[in-house]
Amino acid sequence: MRRLLTAFALAAPLLALSPAALSQDAYPSKPVRIIVPFAAGGPADVYARFLGQRLSETMGQPFVVENRPGAGSVIGTEAVAKSPADGYTLLMMSNTHTTNESLIPKKPYQLMRDFVPVAPVNYSDLVMVIHPSVPVNNLREFIDLARAQPKRLNYASSGPGTPYHMAGELFNAMAGTEIVHVPYKGSSGARNDILGGQVHMMFDAIPTMAQNVRAGKVKALGTTGTKRSPVLPEAPTVAEAGVPGYEATIWLGLMAPAGTPRAVVDRLNAEISKVVTSPAVKEQWAKQGAEPLVMTPSQFDAYLREDIKKWAEVVRVSGAKVD
Repeated sequence: MRRLLTAFALAAPLLALSPAALSQDAYPSKPVRIIVPFAAGGPADVYARFLGQRLSETMGQPFVVENRPGAGSVIGTEAVAKSPADGYTLLMMSNTHTTNESLIPKKPYQLMRDFVPVAPVNYSDLVMVIHPSVPVNNLREFIDLARAQPKRLNYASSGPGTPYHMAGELFNAMAGTEIVHVPYKGSSGARNDILGGQVHMMFDAIPTMAQNVRAGKVKALGTTGTKRSPVLPEAPTVAEAGVPGYEATIWLGLMAPAGTPRAVVDRLNAEISKVVTSPAVKEQWAKQGAEPLVMTPSQFDAYLREDIKKWAEVVRVSGAKVD
């Protein structure tokens, strides 16, 4: 009897723990997949791998990045929606996803129904670049050329609904131009073709295009934030260079299938927040033109819902459509 009482006394603290606490302590007990629904080489892929490496170090299990591009992020996103809600399959997402809620209404999932927000990662401004063969020197001259030759100029994007696509449609709407959208299956293909002169213009994330600007491979006509980028300080903002009020960014975050245990979501949120707020990471990202984003899961939920409303209005005003 004494042995039984002693065993019960030792077990009592464990019994007092909630299932949520137990699941949080045990997670992760096997490798975690981060599905990136975009092609390799773009910001989502780059930062997913960056984050995965650091989470592997801090959480003791591999965080493996898997690229599943296609259909404007729908293919990879659907795969995550159909995965078990156990925290072992995560979605690396962006404002492509909030845009697609209105741009592609007939999808096999709904973002805020089929997923739970985990944590934002970072955001960065875009840079509007042209191939050096385009005979202009600044944004105003480019607008004049585009207006004089409607539908003769084109711009590349990484696919329908992506920040690069919507930045171009918003520019058309606000600048009064008709620049033709040329969608690619990923940002790498679009980037390669603007560098090669196959397309005239592109909006790209500063972290992935700044080096090409500095090397003179493309001309920067403007950046898309509310103030000049410290990474490309010589480039004016699009708003100051000719399109007042223009603003566009790209942000990244993580979601999980709906029903994922709250303890797991909270653990991931805490670990991701530690990574993105570390002084070394903040310094490294600042040099690239990226800023950390930190929110609780509930704050990120509210952020996503507001972003869905914002891009629904941009889709309406711009008349953007998926071909």
